[in-house]
Amino acid sequence: MHKFDELDMKILTELTKDGNVSVPNLSKKLGINSSVLYSRIKRLIKKKLIKKFTIMVDESLIGIGVKATMGINRDPKLKDQIHKALLKTQEVSMISEVTGRFDIIITVRAKNLEELHTVAIEKIGRIEGIQNTETFVELQRTEKDPVYISSE
Repeated sequence: MHKFDELDMKILTELTKDGNVSVPNLSKKLGINSSVLYSRIKRLIKKKLIKKFTIMVDESLIGIGVKATMGINRDPKLKDQIHKALLKTQEVSMISEVTGRFDIIITVRAKNLEELHTVAIEKIGRIEGIQNTETFVELQRTEKDPVYISSE
């Protein structure tokens, strides 16, 4: 396991809040030299602690009005086939195998409730091996940026 110190955790926390922050601005905020910060970020990437830099999209501006989580029970013999079919379903944005009353939890994005219904019934519900589903429509979301603390 790699060792990451308190400065690494502060860098992660700040980049999680704003991955677009400039190195000079972040170095001022953290009180360290820009070249030190740049080399630390490169090291975190090389060590694969930082997997990628990405953006957050306001999906409502492109017509995504409904998000839902769906619990799925499946035939274990068709696990791989079901996983591949879910990956091919455009509206599915995340697939997680879980413990508990469901075998899989997926996240679905749709334009509206009518489209969500169509996706749930016509696309996901017709995948061979899916035994039953339960859909939870998101009414409100509050996201919180994680704060990373050194494990040393």
